[in-house]
Amino acid sequence: MIRSTPARMARLAAAAALTTAALALAGCSAAPNADSTAAGDGDTQVLKVAATTTPMPEVVRAAAEAIEAPYSIELVEVADYVQPNTMLAAGELDANFVQHPPFMEDFNAGNNASLVAIEPVYLTVVGTYSSKHDSMEDIPDGGHIVVPQDVSNQSRALQMYAAAGLIKLDPKVDTWEVTVKDVIDNPKNLQFTEVDLMQLNAAYPEADGVFLHGTFARQLGLVPGEDAIAVEQDPQFAVSLVSRNDNQDSPEVKALAKAFHSDEVRAVLEEFDVPAAF
Repeated sequence: MIRSTPARMARLAAAAALTTAALALAGCSAAPNADSTAAGDGDTQVLKVAATTTPMPEVVRAAAEAIEAPYSIELVEVADYVQPNTMLAAGELDANFVQHPPFMEDFNAGNNASLVAIEPVYLTVVGTYSSKHDSMEDIPDGGHIVVPQDVSNQSRALQMYAAAGLIKLDPKVDTWEVTVKDVIDNPKNLQFTEVDLMQLNAAYPEADGVFLHGTFARQLGLVPGEDAIAVEQDPQFAVSLVSRNDNQDSPEVKALAKAFHSDEVRAVLEEFDVPAAF
């Protein structure tokens, strides 16, 4: 539960500046190497894996320590969640590690792609956060609510408001496919704004409620289990290693899958206090 303390107010004042700096750094990320993923020195075959926000790059580095010969892993750091899927679909990567399966399926449907979830690696804790209120019930009439624009995450956000009795959602629509268009009762006249995942942190200081993944919450100094006013953790949204339909059964991807379920990866997840999904 959020408490209004002097330390907390100082943290809120710094949140916007931290977010702006983080986004600026992301925008300056180096472009990935366009060399073939099969290229390598001697008998080593280099496998390119893209990742974005912490702890994803750290997990990829841990998998690189664990992968067995003749393979090695090259981390390709990206600044958003769409680019790594576009690159993977185009054959520029061997795999990526940036998403849960429903997000991947949304990408496939919208881009005629055939990405495949290989292995779940860690569970995500998402929540509704507020810099102004201590509970969902405290959100006022006309409250400003910020949700992700992608369907897979927007549905998770909306289900938390529905569970709190603040809205009603169309029961004819699948639980994890609802959008703001499927709100059929909104007695508090909540005002919903849809933004890209990477912009959610910037909305936190001013919004009455904002959806955040645990990774983004930690960037603001928030603890998912303590500071969220609503929490959801469904195992179907585990962050997963993803490849393509045409390479999912290859020796290369099998080696990646083994490395991503290694003791080295588990140790990194424990360091970040993130629950493993294996």
